[in-house]
Amino acid sequence: MSIEKFSLEKVLSVHRWTNTLFSFTMTRPAHFKFTAGQFARIGLKVGDDLVVRAYSIVSSPFDETLEFFSIVVPDGAFTSNLQHLEVTDELYLEKVPYGFLTLARYQLPLPQDLWLLGTGTGLAPFLSMLQDFETWQKYQKINLVYSVRTEAELAYADRIAEIVEMFGEGHTGFQFIPIITRDPHAQLHERLPVLIANGDLEKVAGFTLNPETSHVMLCGNPQMVDDTKDALKARGLTMNRRGEGNIAVENYW
Repeated sequence: MSIEKFSLEKVLSVHRWTNTLFSFTMTRPAHFKFTAGQFARIGLKVGDDLVVRAYSIVSSPFDETLEFFSIVVPDGAFTSNLQHLEVTDELYLEKVPYGFLTLARYQLPLPQDLWLLGTGTGLAPFLSMLQDFETWQKYQKINLVYSVRTEAELAYADRIAEIVEMFGEGHTGFQFIPIITRDPHAQLHERLPVLIANGDLEKVAGFTLNPETSHVMLCGNPQMVDDTKDALKARGLTMNRRGEGNIAVENYW
């Protein structure tokens, strides 16, 4: 892989949510433009090799820095090294963004209600979308559904409230709906596909998934994405292709 495709950027901050979840910010070069929902390819040197992975961008497209949300993969060639990041460390950033998990892909149905369904670090692109005023202008209702195993893994919960206050001022249709799968006392604690199939997600949201109005985005664990797609299709929703359809997912590679 040609190193000329990358710029060398400096780590500005590191926040560790749990032993396996952390966020970091880095400098953003002036040439790096992206659309909310896209991902970047980040590299670090492991010995003589440049190891590169894809990361959805947490930041607003208007931020001066770039923020990312990462999980630690035991013995992973990338995150086993990335987890030790410190301020002033350097990372490689590919000069162009990637990805089509953006609101611009939706043409029909026209935007009315938006469902952002994420697990783990799959929350990242949705945070970026919520930091874009256009999202709030286009949709009457927005549900951010975030599924984690434990309450400690509900990263960004406070930040979400701040984002809503800043970007969604005056918007009355937003809901943050957490799912905690290992807490039987949580309001919602089953897997997303189950909650869609049995109707519990819609009960909490207060309105239904509708093939005529709903835009649904999925990001996170690949098995969750596949199973949730099936559950949504069983409800009559369709994959978004060439601008038409309800369901959009991200493919990183």
